[in-house]
Amino acid sequence: MPTPHYGQPRYRTIADELRERIESGTIPPGALLPTESALTAEFRAARGTIRQAIAALREAGLVATEHGRGTYASLYRHESVPDKGMGPETRQRRIAADPGLAALFAVEIGTPLIEQERISRTDGAVEEVVRVYRLPGPTA
Repeated sequence: MPTPHYGQPRYRTIADELRERIESGTIPPGALLPTESALTAEFRAARGTIRQAIAALREAGLVATEHGRGTYASLYRHESVPDKGMGPETRQRRIAADPGLAALFAVEIGTPLIEQERISRTDGAVEEVVRVYRLPGPTA
């Protein structure tokens, strides 16, 4: 399926399409992405362009590539970087529900959840770690 690429590099347009598939669940967490040759045919793009698109997704933490096995949708993705200020560090990431979380939220195993982690330190030593889980909202 060719995609329009007005004003941006072709690899970026392909990466955006694949990102949408991953974030919408069309390609679920842990699932294998189509092969490079399948993506080359689908997007009618050169193999190098497909590799650039996958590299952009890897850089964004959306996919992981294992030599000889392929490229998989990541099981989690960092939504923000740790806060370097004086207060507690806060990290947020998208994770796949494990059996325990799936039971608590009454959802299927692998359903995307948002994990927010807050780390409080005193004199450099960790004092407290608090993790909060929630279902993603319409904009998450």
